[in-house]
Amino acid sequence: MVFKALTIAGSDSGGGAGIQADLKTFQMLEVFGMSAITAVTAQNTLGVHGIYDIPLEGIERQIDAVFTDLGVDAAKTGMLSQPQVIELVAERIRAHGLKKLVIDPVMVAKGGASLLAASAQDALRTKLLPLAAVVTPNIPEAEVITGRAITSLEEMKLAARTIVKEFGAAAAVVKGGHSSGEPTDVLYDGEQFHLLSAQRYETRHTHGTGCTFSAAITAELAKGKPLLEAVHTAKRFITLAIQHELGIGGGHGPTNHWAYWRESRTKS
Repeated sequence: MVFKALTIAGSDSGGGAGIQADLKTFQMLEVFGMSAITAVTAQNTLGVHGIYDIPLEGIERQIDAVFTDLGVDAAKTGMLSQPQVIELVAERIRAHGLKKLVIDPVMVAKGGASLLAASAQDALRTKLLPLAAVVTPNIPEAEVITGRAITSLEEMKLAARTIVKEFGAAAAVVKGGHSSGEPTDVLYDGEQFHLLSAQRYETRHTHGTGCTFSAAITAELAKGKPLLEAVHTAKRFITLAIQHELGIGGGHGPTNHWAYWRESRTKS
């Protein structure tokens, strides 16, 4: 059986984040990857040098083409920069009846460029979050979504619970990469909290970590794995991708999408 996952996101010409990172992750986890590109960026490890939005009709036709022929077991969203794009994507997700939707609320690129217009924040909260099987914000993104500062593990838990209880997502993972100490993620599944910790590796090569983490969850959900197992796999995938850095580019370089597959091949 071929499991299939769709990413609805922006293109990263540098290959470290966005559509490119998602498709690499799907492939490494043995899921057939498909895409609907929302924007094209001129981007490398040094920053974002241009953003070019895809017309709404083009986004809609990409999504519908994939659903109506190939089928989608799970999907994720990434860069949806404008409110009308968010509204369109939400409408097509509802129309196709997809339940396994992972939302990576991409707001700022690693180099600091804004990837989400301020006017799109309300659309994200009201139109898209209620459709999510899981939302995967980092701490700064969770602060924007909830409107509350996050400086502790308890505040991470509160943010995850708020995203579920107040904004309607089925589950939320607030990622701890921006916290001090071990990067502990907080998963709230609507009933209980789960903490996922890993060793921190000091490196500047972390471009695309959020895209890759959410794509790994999407791939595992496409296979029919339970959410907690999917998040554990994604945590292992991104930890290895950071640990075994590629060391390319003069700025924030990409993570290593081969690392998880290479480890699994060695074990077998």
